[in-house]
Amino acid sequence: MSEQEQRAVITLALMAAFADGRNDPREGAEVTRVAEALSQGSPIDVAAVHQDVLLHRVTLADAAAALSTPDGRRRAYELCSAVCSADGVHDAAERTFLASLSAALGLDAAAQSAAATFDATANALAAAPLAVVSAAEPAPAAAGRLPEADLDRLILNYAILNGALELFPDTLSSLAILPLQMRMVYRIGQSHGVTLDRSSIKELLATAGIGVTSQYVEQVGVSLVGRLFGRGLLGGVLGTLAQQSVSSGFSFATTYALGRLAVRYHAGGRAMSGGVLRDTYDQLRREARSLEGQYFTAIQEKARTINMKDILREAMA
Repeated sequence: MSEQEQRAVITLALMAAFADGRNDPREGAEVTRVAEALSQGSPIDVAAVHQDVLLHRVTLADAAAALSTPDGRRRAYELCSAVCSADGVHDAAERTFLASLSAALGLDAAAQSAAATFDATANALAAAPLAVVSAAEPAPAAAGRLPEADLDRLILNYAILNGALELFPDTLSSLAILPLQMRMVYRIGQSHGVTLDRSSIKELLATAGIGVTSQYVEQVGVSLVGRLFGRGLLGGVLGTLAQQSVSSGFSFATTYALGRLAVRYHAGGRAMSGGVLRDTYDQLRREARSLEGQYFTAIQEKARTINMKDILREAMA
């Protein structure tokens, strides 16, 4: 992609992040940080792009017009749809934004049909019951508090599963990652005698500085935008398999760190301050990055046994 196209994709992702009108300053700062990470090695001033979006100095039509290929336009739409579903099912404002985006991108009938299917899947995954466990997930445990070793195994298995999902070339696989992370946190809370809902999980993430929208921009972006840009990630040019490996390691690390954070939070009586939560998550993610190589063979093996159609079918049942 050209620099102009890279800037356009980042612009559209930021527009999608703020499409619901809830412009939380903390979330805005996180989205900007993530966008900067995604454009590493690029001359794009992402902070300036962020300001352009917030101050409406750039239009949806302008950004969409910069994307010159059908594949680029399709993937840009998918990224924006995924970002809009980060905090739940698309609301009216987000649906309006996505309809306007589809029109601005000039998607043909086939692409519009594919976009509608993508949106439906994103919404189904965002609304999937937290208490329902798919066949691909770690098996449900007996009622009551799990021993620490079992919780460790649960978290590791979810981390391996999410790392495996990023080895699939289909963008839909990335959509399943955040819902699975939320389900993991739900099961950890359940083990500690606490029944969490989506709002309480999101509040925990926000207190720890893990905004769900920025998490999705980062999660989907490392995979999807990396494929679009072709360069910038890790400061070099990556082939498709290398990009998928980077994405896989990222998903493994974020899932593992989030699970360990949830355990510490509940074990400590849910009394950790925001600062402690944020510092703890950052530390845990650094630790998790050091484990990626150790478990990459297990991640690859898991990818060979996953049926993505089953995961999506169960989510949409």
